[in-house]
Amino acid sequence: MSVLWGVPYLLIKVAVDDLGPAWIAFGRVVIALAILVPLAHRRGALGCLRGRWAGLTLVGALEVAAPFLLISAGEEHISSSLTGLLIASEPLLVAILALRLDVTERVNRSRLFGLLVGFAGVGALLGLDVGGDRLALLGAGMVLAATACYATGVLIVNRRFDDVPRVPLATGVLVSGAVLLVPAALLDVPASAPSPGAIAAVATLGVACTAVGFLGFFALIAEVGAGRATVITYVNPAVAVALGVAVLGEPFGPATVAGFLLIVAGSWLSTGGSPPWPRRRASRDAPPKAGANLVRRVLPDHLREALRRP
Repeated sequence: MSVLWGVPYLLIKVAVDDLGPAWIAFGRVVIALAILVPLAHRRGALGCLRGRWAGLTLVGALEVAAPFLLISAGEEHISSSLTGLLIASEPLLVAILALRLDVTERVNRSRLFGLLVGFAGVGALLGLDVGGDRLALLGAGMVLAATACYATGVLIVNRRFDDVPRVPLATGVLVSGAVLLVPAALLDVPASAPSPGAIAAVATLGVACTAVGFLGFFALIAEVGAGRATVITYVNPAVAVALGVAVLGEPFGPATVAGFLLIVAGSWLSTGGSPPWPRRRASRDAPPKAGANLVRRVLPDHLREALRRP
């Protein structure tokens, strides 16, 4: 998932000049549906979506229509690597939203410190990488708004659609997203035929990053929960930066490194990772506290235990 969703920012950057944000978003969704609808129909799996289209429309808006448009529009003004780094703040937003949506959540000192560190990283990226460029700030704001949509959508999927198999769920969400994108696509028809490179970029976005990506992501949410599923955003920015620097020659400086490290550290702490300083524990074998949930349990138990060892 980290690779599949680290690649789109490069592909969007390649296609956005020829096609525009609306047609990139709409095109990738339609291509994905051409794969998923026949697959779901052959399995007879779409029947489980009856009576659930209102919720699917909400998720389609938050996970597809709004963020796909916002990210594509944002990349008209900022680099693909900066886009990937800003998306890394998603676990921070999941942690904040979970405080409201999950009554068992508490803001302890470690989590509060993590939120502050993470948003300091976002501030570093905006202040040092973007500076006083108003259009770049606008583009970064669009990407952060898309990140907030993703964070909200993943919590809704986890709470309301955990009983829906991943193929019909991905199909229903993308159908809803495609319908919502139709008006934007009609208002932003390309003035000329796109280049072969732009067409190939959108085709790859549709097949790999959307059809396969959504199937994998919803399976991941069902397996480990919303909070742990967003841990992929710790890794996919590194993929985005590596591709942006290697393929597009985008800049890579100290501000990029500092911002990324602060965001990752803040995301780790705010979603349940252990702080670097020692803390008192009654016993290594003591049972977990009541109320520990998907946002606080970011990593598998065996990995958390290994990180605690001296």
